[in-house]
Amino acid sequence: MVLRREPTARQLRLGIELRRLREAAGLTAVEAAALLGANRVQMSHIETGLAGVSEQRLRRLASHYACTDEEFIDALVAMATDRTRGWWEEYRGVLPTPFLDLSELDHHARFQRNAGFLFVPGLLQTAEYARAAYSTRVPELAEEQIELRVRHRIARRVIIERTSPVPFDAVIHEAALRIMVSDRAAARAQLTHILEQSEANHISVRVIPFDLEFSTGSSPMTYVGGGVPRLDTVIRDAPHGALYVDSEAELATYQARFEKTKAMSLERERSRDFIHRLAKEL
Repeated sequence: MVLRREPTARQLRLGIELRRLREAAGLTAVEAAALLGANRVQMSHIETGLAGVSEQRLRRLASHYACTDEEFIDALVAMATDRTRGWWEEYRGVLPTPFLDLSELDHHARFQRNAGFLFVPGLLQTAEYARAAYSTRVPELAEEQIELRVRHRIARRVIIERTSPVPFDAVIHEAALRIMVSDRAAARAQLTHILEQSEANHISVRVIPFDLEFSTGSSPMTYVGGGVPRLDTVIRDAPHGALYVDSEAELATYQARFEKTKAMSLERERSRDFIHRLAKEL
């Protein structure tokens, strides 16, 4: 069994889901390993994403775990057998792994929902906006690293600009639209870009103005639809990087939170009018 040096977030998620199924079935790692003719260490490697698992073995485990959700099992098989080497591979070794994990998550997404309160969601950012945002980081990044991050962020837009785009739903607070991370020209270009993107049927942009009642209980998030709802993921900003949330209870909470935030916002056309007025003020 060849071990991976650094499993991707997708490989880690597969292992987590297999462990959850085992625990729900009331089996120990030793008992589950015996079902595959393996040992506890090998089972641990599978459940931590350090080792892969074949379709045959995965389906055997699911059967022993009494999992009857065929759609979910098929989605796990797709994760286990996926050999995609996407555009993000060119950044391997030059950008931190989380950037590649995010790109892979984008690639397999059924949809994306974003809530932004201080910054414009990444997939809607212009290169100038992204460059200015990365330039404010402490400690400062080298110019080369800033440009790599900007290129990567712009490349991520492929999922909403390709022939078969991913449905993209964004709720943005007025604060994020008014804060100028760069100069006025860049700020105006950013608002114009959002307006242009929001013309697409698969992209919804809604605004929460300052004068609307707003619950401070809401927070920035990116909600990404997985192969099936049980494989959805929420990405949160944390002090030491992105935090991935994937338990069913937490996913339900964040889904409800996003819908509540969306309900506070203006409708799509009124949001477009609002952004247009802001752009004219600059």
